[in-house]
Amino acid sequence: MKKHTKYIHAGAHPDPSTGAIMTPIYQTSTYVQEAPGVHKGFEYARSQNPTRQALEEALAVIEEGKYGLAFSSGVAATDAVIKLLKPGDEVIAGNDMYGGTYRLFSKVFAKFGIVFHYIDLSNLDQIEKYINPNTKLIWVETPTNPLMNIADISAIASITKKHQLILCVDNTFASPALQNPLSLGADIVMHSATKYLSGHSDVIQGALVMKDKALRDELYFIQKSCGAVPGPMDCFLVLRGIKTLGIRMERHSQNGEKIAHFLKAHPAVKQVYWPGFVEHPGHAIAKKQMKDFGGMISFELKQDTIEAARTLLSNTKLFSLAESLGGVESLINHPASMTHASIPRDERIKNGLSDTLIRLSVGIEDADDLIEDLRHAIELAEQVKK
Repeated sequence: MKKHTKYIHAGAHPDPSTGAIMTPIYQTSTYVQEAPGVHKGFEYARSQNPTRQALEEALAVIEEGKYGLAFSSGVAATDAVIKLLKPGDEVIAGNDMYGGTYRLFSKVFAKFGIVFHYIDLSNLDQIEKYINPNTKLIWVETPTNPLMNIADISAIASITKKHQLILCVDNTFASPALQNPLSLGADIVMHSATKYLSGHSDVIQGALVMKDKALRDELYFIQKSCGAVPGPMDCFLVLRGIKTLGIRMERHSQNGEKIAHFLKAHPAVKQVYWPGFVEHPGHAIAKKQMKDFGGMISFELKQDTIEAARTLLSNTKLFSLAESLGGVESLINHPASMTHASIPRDERIKNGLSDTLIRLSVGIEDADDLIEDLRHAIELAEQVKK
């Protein structure tokens, strides 16, 4: 089945009672049983809900997996993965990652005796050096947030299989439309469904997808027992968003390419982080494992001052200054003070995330309008005294 057809029909079944083509919103907390323990597969909405069930089926289809699980947020989905571990277990993760993931790892789970190593995942030899008998999981973001670094999923999967480790890939930036980590050897795919899967900045939700049933059963037990489940309305909205995922990601990618090249050619811009450039260190791998390069871009100005960056951030009209990403509207973000503020400054700087880095989530507006918006804001930033 081709991708556009798959996104529209994944998880979609006419409602058996009415024939409704859209999955109904089953807004209920419990279900009447015919007799004690005798029911139609639904007992209590924390455990099962028909709207969520349809979404979880859709998630599995679009990520080329067998089982999907929906959570109340991307962080909740990440939380469930780490709960597969026990005190003393070790995790290898990228040194350039979403600040919320770093905060969860370093401020919550580290207190319970789980050890995290943050390294450059593009260096496969370094990964091998950090593996020991306590290592249980490798956590990968690719492209990374916000520096757009690329990790070779297939190569890392070869390492995890050799050492019998779990490989979980955060696929939020690429979405299933551009990258399918399970088909490249990953064991679990994580999404902040808040972002591209929903696509309209109106839902908070997370997702996990896998092929292995035993792994699914462990994660379902955690989902059910810990209770970080989404409500049926949010599940309905993500189901609706998935239907247009393919065409949205095509437009995000087209606009992203135009804006990346505009920024690269602008005399006031020092550096642009976007894996579509041939000179990007991860370009060859990105081209191999991704279908396109997406709409996420980070950049720095030649006038490398906080004042210049703040002037730019405060003077766009179409790019809204806000956290999050992946919606149809364009957003501009300052990672150091917003999405990655939980990472200590020394760590950020060491890993290349400067105080003046600006991140864009390029929407699906007309690219020429977006370029003019950035051009005007950059001109104002240039006028700031050095």
